[in-house]
Formats: sequence, C-alpha cells, structure tokens
Amino acid sequence: MLYAIMGRDVEESSDRRRRAQQRHRERLQQLQAAGRLVLAGPFPAVDAEDPGPAGFRGSLTVAEFDSEQAAREWADTDPYVEAGVYERVTVRPFRQVFPQ
Repeated sequence: MLYAIMGRDVEESSDRRRRAQQRHRERLQQLQAAGRLVLAGPFPAVDAEDPGPAGFRGSLTVAEFDSEQAAREWADTDPYVEAGVYERVTVRPFRQVFPQ
C-alpha cells in the first residue's frame, strides 16, 4: 500500500537540512531504485521554486510500504529526523487515483 509521509520543519531548519540532505536523498534513491517511490520533495516557505533564505516548511514523500508500521519505522529513521529538521512527522495511508 502507498503511504504519505509528511514532515513539518522546525523554525530555521535550513542549516540542519543542508547537513543531512545527502543522506536523506540517498534513502529516497533507494526507494526509487526498488520501484517503491511515487514522489518526494520539500514545501517551499514562499511561492517560489527556489525559496532562497526563506527555506522550506517541510517535505512530502509518497511511497509503497508493506504496512503503516513499516512506513512509520522508515520515517522515524530519516536523516532529517535524526538531524532535528522535523518537529513532527505524520504517516497516513494514501490511495493514488490519478494519474492512473
């Protein structure tokens, strides 16, 4: 089943994000290589592709996992969690309707 994993950033998370970004992306690349990643990316803090110093407010990952518990365990070990980027992470079952 698919799960939406939404991380909400702490205030002024930019430096923490930069330090953990490579490890965070490597985990996403592993999901992609396994054919389990639907999409992933950050929420800019302002309405711009590159938010500059405004930074980001969080991230969204939609991927396939065997269970909600497996998705939660994966989310809990994200380098952004370990680096203190996220103040909260939510995991929800997700049903993709479009595109088919």
